[in-house]
Amino acid sequence: MFEDKLKEKGIDLPPVARPVAAYVPAVLVDKYVYTSGQIPFVEGELKYKGRVGGDLSDKEGYAAARICALNCLSAVRSVAGSLDNIERIVKVTGFVNSAQGFSGQPGVINGASELLGQVFGEAGRHARSAVGVSELPLNAAVEVEMVVKLR
Repeated sequence: MFEDKLKEKGIDLPPVARPVAAYVPAVLVDKYVYTSGQIPFVEGELKYKGRVGGDLSDKEGYAAARICALNCLSAVRSVAGSLDNIERIVKVTGFVNSAQGFSGQPGVINGASELLGQVFGEAGRHARSAVGVSELPLNAAVEVEMVVKLR
């Protein structure tokens, strides 16, 4: 069902991103998966670096958030076995490395939220926070974490 939806949309989930510090990509507790913050790694390389609204456009931030969400889903799949085991996306928290005066964080994190809606439909509707920060690890443009409930 959700795995088929990814294929239908031509989306291949990347391998689970290797932690850059002392943590694991995701933890399963009862029926909930909590992901660590995922940054926009593509094939082991950080694709978007710098401050959104300065070094990067809103559109690039949006693309970075989408990649972060895909990395989160890979982390979820690694402990859930399959995305088909997801009942719903519960919460998304997005951090945007923001230039001074930038206030478009919600639009940037829509890159993650809209992807989740496209793949999971009603089960992808979630609570969310979109936060502007002055820096992120490795100078990443965006970091996203999520909480997912399994069936």
